[in-house]
Amino acid sequence: MIREEIKKIIKEAIENLQKEGKLPEFQIPEIVVEKPKEKNYGDYATNIALLVAKELKRSPTDIASMIDLRFNNDDATLRGVRLKASRRIFEKIEVVPLGFINFFINENYLQKQLKEILKQKDKFGSLKTGKNKKIQVEFVSANPTGSLTIGNARGGPLGDTLGNILKKAGFKVERAYYINDFGNQILVLGHSVLKDEKAEYKGDYIDYLHKKIKEKDPLKAGERAAKIILEEMIKKTIKRIGIKYDEWFSEKKLHKSGAVDEVIEFLKKKNLTYKKENALWFRSTNYGDIRDRVLIKQNGQKTYLAGDIAYHQYKFGKKKFDKVINIWGADHYGDVPGLKAGVEALGYKNKADFVLLQFVTLLKKGEKIRMSKRKGIYVTMDELLDEIPLDVVRFFFLQKSAGTHLNFDMDLAKKQSAENPVYYVQYANARIHSILAKSKAKSPAPKGRGSLNKVERQKSKVNLKLLKEPSELNLIKQLSRFPEIIEDTAGDYQVQRIPQYAIELADAFHKFYENCRVISEDKELTKARLALISATKIVLKNTLDLMGISAPEKM
Repeated sequence: MIREEIKKIIKEAIENLQKEGKLPEFQIPEIVVEKPKEKNYGDYATNIALLVAKELKRSPTDIASMIDLRFNNDDATLRGVRLKASRRIFEKIEVVPLGFINFFINENYLQKQLKEILKQKDKFGSLKTGKNKKIQVEFVSANPTGSLTIGNARGGPLGDTLGNILKKAGFKVERAYYINDFGNQILVLGHSVLKDEKAEYKGDYIDYLHKKIKEKDPLKAGERAAKIILEEMIKKTIKRIGIKYDEWFSEKKLHKSGAVDEVIEFLKKKNLTYKKENALWFRSTNYGDIRDRVLIKQNGQKTYLAGDIAYHQYKFGKKKFDKVINIWGADHYGDVPGLKAGVEALGYKNKADFVLLQFVTLLKKGEKIRMSKRKGIYVTMDELLDEIPLDVVRFFFLQKSAGTHLNFDMDLAKKQSAENPVYYVQYANARIHSILAKSKAKSPAPKGRGSLNKVERQKSKVNLKLLKEPSELNLIKQLSRFPEIIEDTAGDYQVQRIPQYAIELADAFHKFYENCRVISEDKELTKARLALISATKIVLKNTLDLMGISAPEKM
């Protein structure tokens, strides 16, 4: 990746300056390389000179100029091996006021990048940063007390896509759904099915369960109802969203196995519990929590936290995950510190990460709408999918960061035009297929490589050096960013980066198409541009695949 190469050559430049006594010995700060918003600031830029200057109490511009000299001076004694190699990558490197260093990629390197994409095909963007470490993504995990709503299903596309990204980055990924089939909500569900005075849940599905379940005991009725809801409602919706879980884990089985009791005993032996007001408390403040948490209530019932800690002991102990990512609703914000403390108490500090999802609102003509047939209380995912195609739903759900409230525009979602971002991206893919089909019709390919003699094979080679137009080079730059997009998203879980990249890539292609005629009388240029759109097709499909969105060849 270009960005990693920049980091390496900057590090070498600073180390050389230290060896020569032009800079004192110091710990080199983390080198951050970013893509500037303005093109005149280069393809990449870094503020490393500012950080070094702050460390040494020197002028940022002077530090940047010293580093820049290592790149641009022709004197071999001032240049390292990697710095010399940088000339094969960059057209120019410049220092701007305040000490920023900007990098401009040269045409030859971009043309080589294009060749690499065509060689790697669907493997382009695959990284080894994950080192095959085991990572679990747990998402949705809604209570089996009713249909999946658009709120609790928002985590579906996000968790699924994050799993795809992590796999692309070199992790061994498992997806999990935690079935909350234990506790008071199951008892409440049972009362609701029996329609007694303690009933809370209402709707058509409760009427259906009331007729189907003959149990008179509310707990047994609730357990029976939860199984039916899981199998007949939740799992069907999950399949409809296009998600496949590696594990459906039952909270009820966790308690029955004795795992929760074992964890509580473990915490007791570590002197991490105490009794207060007839309840058992966990000393979570020992691990940075703002308050201690209850493990066993006054009535003897175990809390969700007790079960969650036991579940994570299973994840890290038995399943041996190196990292666990829990995607929860924002309403569980207050539960995170207690569980983090519990995980650390078990000996797995910093191994559990949390992504908190904000709520979803459906809009029509700018106004909030209610679609539910279930007394207008909530909107189910199935109701949304009945009106909006899955590709559109997934794309729209992924466009906003998890921490941002999602306003789902129904009017825009229904538009089958370039105004709808998913169709804008998919149309780029369909247009590429159309051009490639047209080119094949004009120039039928030989039946086999063996039918080409040496002279003919030489003629069939593509001269990528012909790609010099600004829109051509800009498209290649966008294609080259794909591995960096994977690396960043695998590191910070900001999945909205993927649909945004898809839009930017489609935009770069559409502008190229407007400015450059692909099939022309210039056969060599035609072959080069066909190679460019073939590479675009590869990266565009790779991007759509990550999101679980189709790449139609015709629209």
